[in-house]
Amino acid sequence: MIPLLIYCYDAYCGWCYGFSPVIQKTEKHYRNVLDFEVLSGGMILPEKPRHISAIAKHISESYQTVEEHTGIRFGKDYLWHINNPGNSDWFPHSEKPAIALCVIKAGHPRLAVPFASALQYALHFEGRDLCDDEAYRHLLDEYQIPAGAFYEKLHSAEYKEKAYYEFALCKQLKVTGFPAVFLQVTDNRFYVVAKGYTDYNTLKSRIENVLREAGDPKSEGATL
Repeated sequence: MIPLLIYCYDAYCGWCYGFSPVIQKTEKHYRNVLDFEVLSGGMILPEKPRHISAIAKHISESYQTVEEHTGIRFGKDYLWHINNPGNSDWFPHSEKPAIALCVIKAGHPRLAVPFASALQYALHFEGRDLCDDEAYRHLLDEYQIPAGAFYEKLHSAEYKEKAYYEFALCKQLKVTGFPAVFLQVTDNRFYVVAKGYTDYNTLKSRIENVLREAGDPKSEGATL
């Protein structure tokens, strides 16, 4: 089988946003060597919607750490909601962006990495509410995806089920934080190549080590 790189992320994860340039560069470098899959992890799945004020203080205390470690920048329109939660109408929930990604992957599997990264930019820099259907429209135009078919699937039971299946897969892979990256080299051999934010050179080195080790029949899946 062609080795499969599995990227477990969540659209609302700030560290995943910081990791976006790394995974995009990795996909461009290895797109002719590896297959790529992006799985949504379901980081925020409250039974009842919770207002942004429930997590705004934590984000306001942590986003600068993400910026310092990754070089990414959070946009002023996003930070307005974080710094003014009392005036925000956001109720963050991971479900809709996960469904949207499933819809895109079904028709355009090679867009998985760029679309996931675009979702994070739309939220964390442009300040778009990913629980609002209109947050996706500009991306449909950018990728020339018919809006009618997209929105029909976005609200379908079929694609909601696909999203929740991905949440379950991340749990099956024992992902407890995002981002996480695995390299699958056979049906039952998985290697963890990133657990939390990882810079590009480190990730590339680990991938190369796994690809070399995969040729050794005595080797087994390794974790970091």
